[in-house]
Amino acid sequence: MNRTNVVIADDHPMVRQALGEALSGVLGGGLRVTEAGSLSAARVAPQTCDIDLMLLDLNMPGMEGALGLAALRADFPAVPILVVSAIDDSATIRQVVELGASGFLPKSAPLSAIGEAVRAVLAGDLWLPISAEDRPAAPDEEIASRAAELTPQQRRVLDLLSEGKFNKQIAFELKVTEATIKAHLSQIFRKLGVRSRTQAVIVARRLNAAVTPRPAR
Repeated sequence: MNRTNVVIADDHPMVRQALGEALSGVLGGGLRVTEAGSLSAARVAPQTCDIDLMLLDLNMPGMEGALGLAALRADFPAVPILVVSAIDDSATIRQVVELGASGFLPKSAPLSAIGEAVRAVLAGDLWLPISAEDRPAAPDEEIASRAAELTPQQRRVLDLLSEGKFNKQIAFELKVTEATIKAHLSQIFRKLGVRSRTQAVIVARRLNAAVTPRPAR
């Protein structure tokens, strides 16, 4: 049986217990939970075994808000981090995504949202609450600026995604593993400020339309 290793980093034992029970309902018996009550404990956990996901509270000892997230991203760039926080204003959500979080789950969210968020992040997607998706679409200039941050390989993955290809097909064409494609997609979603394949494809098509030469008159 494949085991999913998850770190729940929150300084409230009751919150850790509640999140653990919710994850058990989502992931079943293959779940292994490591609890951490501080940033220092959260930084130790990924050194003991391969971690598939970290649930991280922004307000616990040592965190200093998003600075702790930045430290974890620097130490463990391959570990997907789902921020779970009671501070859920749009500026905070935008900041944690810009710092590399794979998702943001408000503590006020219903239990059903936990399963949706965890499944999405484990699949390599970016997950945000619906309220964060209601913001107006970014103008083309901003989209182009975000796209400029993509590496050549990430841009190639985005182009193949916009052609309707699945992860396995993209991996075959680029001669890499599916896990590598998922990692690329996670970074692409973060850099473009989107949370799904569909939104990424829309952005890719807007970019392609912007650079397509107009026919001469």
